Amino acid sequence: MKRSSKALWNGDLSTGHGELTTDSLVLNKTQYSFNTRFGDVIGTNPEELLAAAHAGCFTMALAYALSKAGLKPGALETTATVNADLAKGGITGIELTLNAAHIEGLSAEAFLEYAADAKLNCLLSKALASVEISLNVNYEAHAVVS
Repeated sequence: MKRSSKALWNGDLSTGHGELTTDSLVLNKTQYSFNTRFGDVIGTNPEELLAAAHAGCFTMALAYALSKAGLKPGALETTATVNADLAKGGITGIELTLNAAHIEGLSAEAFLEYAADAKLNCLLSKALASVEISLNVNYEAHAVVS
């Protein structure tokens, strides 16, 4: 499996602008710039896209593991927050927050085990192994942190 995206940039860092396009065209000349990355202008940025990709990868890995165990996962909602420290020049952590409805026959403790395994084994978690990834789980109205 190969997936690709294209970035086009024109100009210098602070006044330039760019476009991102994916092979699927879900992103098609989507604007990004200094202000969309470091300010509040509408558009996207690499950190936001990384957060979306990680949330999607983790949630699919969890759904797969639950389904493989014969469980019916229902709604799984994950928010990923990428923390970047510009002074340190890197991503300092990613916080995954998972909200899930009750799954018939699955305790909160067992659900946490599936979620922790998905956090460790989704492809993007593996690619980001040098970054601390935290996981907060809300299941059956119980908050569990890993």
